Order: sequence, then C-alpha cells, then structure tokens
Amino acid sequence: MTQKKTNRPNAHRRRNQIRLGGRLFEMEGVSKRYFRDFSHRALTTSWPNFIGSIAVLIVMINAAFALLYSLVDGAVANVPSPRFTSLFYFSVETLSTVGYGDMHPQSQYGHVIASIESFTGIFCIAVMTGLIFSRFSLPKARILFASSMIVSRHEGKRVLEARIANERHNYIVDARATLWFLRRKVTSEGRTMRGFDPLPLLRAENPTFALSWSIFHVIDEASLLHGLSERDFADIDAGFILSVTGYDDSSAQIVNARHIYSYGDVRWNHKFSDILRQSDGVTHIDYSKFHDTLAQD
Repeated sequence: MTQKKTNRPNAHRRRNQIRLGGRLFEMEGVSKRYFRDFSHRALTTSWPNFIGSIAVLIVMINAAFALLYSLVDGAVANVPSPRFTSLFYFSVETLSTVGYGDMHPQSQYGHVIASIESFTGIFCIAVMTGLIFSRFSLPKARILFASSMIVSRHEGKRVLEARIANERHNYIVDARATLWFLRRKVTSEGRTMRGFDPLPLLRAENPTFALSWSIFHVIDEASLLHGLSERDFADIDAGFILSVTGYDDSSAQIVNARHIYSYGDVRWNHKFSDILRQSDGVTHIDYSKFHDTLAQD
C-alpha cells in the first residue's frame, strides 16, 4: 500500500517561511530555536496558540512534579487513590500557591520537592503575568487597508492610489504614510537584487486620521513608475509596502500598521467605489464597499 504524498510543508519548513505580498520566501541554513527567542514568539503568536501553549506547559510541569512526588512513598500525606492523579492535583495546588491543606509534605524529600515547585510556581507566574501584560499593552492600530491599489486619474493626473480607514474611529494624530516600491533589479555587474525605493505622496500626512484616507502617488516623468505597464509590473515582480504611523489619542502611544501589495493587487484604469453618502444632513460611510473597484472610463 503506497502512502499518498502531500504538498503541505512540514512544521519545520513552515517555521522558516515568510510571506511578503504574494510571494513566499523560505529561509535555508538558519535554525529557529523556540526558546532562543521565546519572548518574541510569545508576543507575536496568536492568542489561541499563546493560551494553548501556556496550558500545555502548566500540565507538563505539574505532571513532572507529580512524578517526582510519586518516586518516594510517604513524601505527601493523606494521598487518596488514584495516587498519581491526586499527586497531580497536589502539584497544581503547590505550583499555584493555593495549598488547600488536605495533602501536605510530610518527609524531608517531600518538603524539598515542594520548595522547588513553589519557587518554580513564583517564577512561572511572574513570567506569564509579564507576557500577558505585554500582549495587552502592545500598541496596535486597527487600520483597514483596501485589498487592491489602483492606477487611475486624480485631478487630471495619472496616479497610483491606495485607500485606508481607521477601524476604531478614534483620532490618530499626525498620521504619516510612506509608500515603498519593491522591484527586481539587475546591477551593472549582473547581480539580481530586490530594490526598495520610496515613492513621494500627495498628502502624506493627516493631522487627525479618524475615518478614511486616500493616498496618491503621481505617476509623472519624475516617478519610478513612469512608463511602466501592467506587463512591466509582472516582469520586474513589482510590489508595494504602505506604512502608516501616528499618535493614538486614546492610548497615548505611537502606533503603526503596514500592508504589502503585489503586482497582482494593482487594478489598472479602475477607481474605488464611493463609500460616502449624504442623507438628512448626515454623512454615511459604507465600509461594505471599501474594497470594491470599478472600471474607469
């Protein structure tokens, strides 16, 4: 019976992969050891992974100490049956410093192991408290980026346009946008490199970014995009990184957000759907149309 092959990467390969725009990069010749950068991984992983990892770690620690208690008879008093399960629960009480008192160390060996576990519990609680606080206190902007960029016309000029919105609808003061142009370049020596070049923007600053914001780069003779077609974008593997930074008025912290677009995310000769509507003196913003584009005449 032959085993069916799968194209899904294994766990080790996934840990060494990163996606930038529409491209997938895999790092080779470098090993990522979990505990070497434990703090960064704990802060950047998803909440389900973070909570699940903590739960698994706590179970493993308590199981290990329960095993240590079970190695010597009489280390803990008043242990009911089943013995290992009861010692596991005793370990939970000791590690968390709850200590209900029905079971307690009654030998020198039991006191030594309980002392070590108490220190381990204090250390674990301090580390987990710090990590949880850091995750909650990390300044994060809720910036909505339109799924596409467009090449259109604005005030009679050909432009590359992006659209973003502040999902929290609070004030981001002195917001600044930066647009980078990514492309494959060949140097005079024949080396192929990935180039990063800034693109100047119209209205690159917003004093109070609270709702939506359209960002324009004029494609004129001075622009790096001048003369490039949709086919050229594909040939040079073009991409764009749009970064937004500002002062969050609610959290009193600097926040930032970014989005990466590939050449396939650029809609040529399109325009964004209008999301504003006036009714009875009230301006309505329809975010259900935020990502929609229409062909431009």
